[in-house]
Amino acid sequence: MTIALNPANTLPEDGTRGCLIGRAWVPGPCPGPSPVVIRGDDVFDISQQAATVAGLLELENPGDVIRQTKGRHIGSLCELLANGGDAPDPARPYLLSPIDLQVIKAAGVTFVDSMLERVIEEQAAGDGELASGLRARIYDLTGPDLRAVKPGSERAVALKQLLIERGLWSQYLEVGIGPDAEIFTKAPVLASVGTGAAIGIHPHSGWNNPEPEVVLLVNSRGRIQGATLGNDVNLRDFEGRSALLLSKAKDNNASCAIGPFIRLFDDSFTLDHVRNCEVELTVQGEEGFQLHGLSAMSAISRDPEELVRQTLNASHQYPDGFALFLGTLFAPTQDRDRPGAGFTHRPGDIVTIGTPMLGALRNRVTTSDQAPPWTFGLRALFDNLSRRRLL
Repeated sequence: MTIALNPANTLPEDGTRGCLIGRAWVPGPCPGPSPVVIRGDDVFDISQQAATVAGLLELENPGDVIRQTKGRHIGSLCELLANGGDAPDPARPYLLSPIDLQVIKAAGVTFVDSMLERVIEEQAAGDGELASGLRARIYDLTGPDLRAVKPGSERAVALKQLLIERGLWSQYLEVGIGPDAEIFTKAPVLASVGTGAAIGIHPHSGWNNPEPEVVLLVNSRGRIQGATLGNDVNLRDFEGRSALLLSKAKDNNASCAIGPFIRLFDDSFTLDHVRNCEVELTVQGEEGFQLHGLSAMSAISRDPEELVRQTLNASHQYPDGFALFLGTLFAPTQDRDRPGAGFTHRPGDIVTIGTPMLGALRNRVTTSDQAPPWTFGLRALFDNLSRRRLL
């Protein structure tokens, strides 16, 4: 299966009414990645005003600067989207992940349903069939109680004690209803892939899934400048065997997709839109399998601003800013291969993550050893910017 990208299946429902920025590979005598802005049907290189997206987001009012910047026209959005995929033509511009120097962070276990799925993963030790029985047992015990529990509250403490007594306490419940959120580093700087690119599943994983999430863009001062979409690709069997395998479960080649664009906050799009949006997920398999899911941000157990505060504070600084995955309500349990085995990816799956105000992020699943290798790192970026006289 191939991904056919176009403005109609990529842009937000209100088109380019909002301020949409991203990154593109720009060909020429000295080709390289540039911050871009989408205006109507066209894409403009604004690297002369901001050499990196991280630098742009450090400005007090990046939207005002973009509106006052003409930029250099590099092509139509339709042309850039059509030149996407695993092997774009380097002689023509194409879209990249919209972030560059930001550290890629993720908040885990921020929704009750996905939190319970993490408990099930741990208890089942990576066995998908055993997970089915554990799921019923845990839901019988907790019922709706967990959904109304505020993390760190007295009720959370009492519930924790009850689960310990029943032999069901887990480290995932600790970060789900305890005072401290789970904040981890999802991927190295510059390692994320954009819309249309392949996403990688470790070849030794037999139980894995997409994680559709909203991603906040935060500058070094803790100011939330905008949002985009992300896929926090996850290996349920690796993490289920041991939480110490989190890095292998989360950080593999091409296992972090972000895009299609960053929508900056303005009168048309605010943090309240993020708080109330619904993120849809669709997986289409080559054999005809289809999976649909929904993650309602209104069900999040910790407010996005609290998650930002737990990420950036007196003990943790990010001088180039960070991208923060907010977590997902979605935890797929639909059987794919056999009854009780739940869902897992197959190579060739097309994953679509979308929400009306941010558009849609589309990627094709492969294994991490078969995805295009990541070769353009920090040394390459600074060498490129220097040769282009953008430093």
